[in-house]
Amino acid sequence: MNLRIPFDRVNWVNTSFLFVITLLGVVAAPIFLFKHDLNWIMWSLFAFYMISTGLSITLGYHRLFSHLSFKASWPVRLFTLIFGACAFENSVLHWASDHRTHHKHTDHDEDPYDITKGFFWAHIGWILFKLDAEQPMDNVKDLRKDALVRFQDRFYVPIAFIAGLIFPAAVGYFTMGGMPGILAGVLVVGALRVVLVQQSTFFINSLCHCIGEQPYSTRCSARDSWIMALVTYGEGYHNYHHEFQHDYRNGVKPWNFDPTKWSIMALHKLGLVSNLRRVPANKIIGAEMKEAQRKAEAKLAELKAGEGTIPEAAMARVNELLVQLKENMKELETSVAESIETSRESLKRWEGETRELVRKLGDLRLVAA
Repeated sequence: MNLRIPFDRVNWVNTSFLFVITLLGVVAAPIFLFKHDLNWIMWSLFAFYMISTGLSITLGYHRLFSHLSFKASWPVRLFTLIFGACAFENSVLHWASDHRTHHKHTDHDEDPYDITKGFFWAHIGWILFKLDAEQPMDNVKDLRKDALVRFQDRFYVPIAFIAGLIFPAAVGYFTMGGMPGILAGVLVVGALRVVLVQQSTFFINSLCHCIGEQPYSTRCSARDSWIMALVTYGEGYHNYHHEFQHDYRNGVKPWNFDPTKWSIMALHKLGLVSNLRRVPANKIIGAEMKEAQRKAEAKLAELKAGEGTIPEAAMARVNELLVQLKENMKELETSVAESIETSRESLKRWEGETRELVRKLGDLRLVAA
């Protein structure tokens, strides 16, 4: 096996920074915390930076700037641009350009973090290595019209270091005193927090294309994972996001854990954001029903091709649900064609029957003849 690293293709700026910040966050920060206690001010600052930088990526870089899922007033844009820079994930222009390209070419060579090139590549390899010539950023012309975006892109590095590392160090110096306070700001509020936020973002590109369910579509590798949603402010519902990328919600179901969605809703209540884009409920359930039908037909074909028999009772219930599913789909198509608003009761019933069908399919097993 050839394990030679292609040094001629290493992006040394990104690699050096990620190596140093990860070393400081994973090794130096725990050693410091073992030897020193942080005061409540520094722990509070750590929590503030974790939430602010994390949400600035998910709410700002991702849903606002990359997908234009809503419109935001200048204070919201400025806040997410400053603290998004503190995550050290590049300027929003570069971030959004890469992400829009990812959605346009998911699972293909043009995809910057193509999962078909392997987990490591999708997670971090695409940042460390330069396999192709840098692509022209002609897909973010709309963002260039924003003066705040242009300012952040021009001064991204000083903003990131001053707001993300130097300011926490200064707060530590004045609240804890001397070098321990400076190190608390740099190592804990700075490096450790950067590593945690970055890895959360990277996992969306890697794990959310490997583990989880695909209730809306199997056209690409994106998957829904409630576990990933817990550590990514709700970004784990990635199958839904790839199917309906302009929706300001990722966790569209009431029980989904999506703090980013809740933050957008709160900002909307305060009048700081507007024009929230959301996919109609009948379109969402329509996608679920079509995918359930596809899975049912594939599963039944697979079982019929195998050796053994399917238990009659289980098969009868699946057939019953499949017939009902087709009737529901016809009813939905009729309501859409005739511009008739679908009742909540019908949507709820369709959703319940669709989910039961998927569950029953998972239970189907061949038994020996």
